Amino acid sequence: MKIICISDTHSKHRELELPEGDMLIHAGDLTRKGKEEEFIDFNEWLEELDFQHKICIAGNHDRLLDRQPEKAKELLTNCTYLNDEWIQIEGIKIWGSPITPWFLGMAFNRKRGRKIRKHWDQIPTDIDILVTHGPPKRMLDRTNLGLLAGCQDLANTVEEIKPKLHVFGHIHEQAGEFKTPDTWYVNAVSVNLKYQPIHPPIVIDWDLISIR
Repeated sequence: MKIICISDTHSKHRELELPEGDMLIHAGDLTRKGKEEEFIDFNEWLEELDFQHKICIAGNHDRLLDRQPEKAKELLTNCTYLNDEWIQIEGIKIWGSPITPWFLGMAFNRKRGRKIRKHWDQIPTDIDILVTHGPPKRMLDRTNLGLLAGCQDLANTVEEIKPKLHVFGHIHEQAGEFKTPDTWYVNAVSVNLKYQPIHPPIVIDWDLISIR
């Protein structure tokens, strides 16, 4: 199983060059402004892609799906859309959540502490792949101002449940990977701070991870 990870495409999805793979994971911010026409174009692009499985979550820019969550079934018909829920594919259990710590009152924002922790408390302890829009604290989460913008409560949860793979985005400055003995962390952000799609997709060989 070859997994292709992307995030924060912000309606620049058609400018990406995707390698071949079995599963596509998109970790949120599908759009720039969260408008319906942006989701329609994104969904049409998904239909063109030759992946057996396509997993998507929303992000803080995807305002329409926060205001009207029922729209996801109408607009994202060519992927499995996860909103604080899980799916099992070929024996791999995947959880997806769009939630990020509060920032300017954007989509899917929650106050740090109790309000955001209730989302992470829903994650099953036997998850193999965790997909969140935002990163955990101190893991590929440093902004250009030097701030660690990740969520400490998410970091605590990841440390406890130890998913084999954690895919996220949100922090445009920190695209890349980091491996620990328990979890392979991937910031799959596709664009930089100028919303230019300069970061290539990150390719994960699940067979190598699953035997760790």
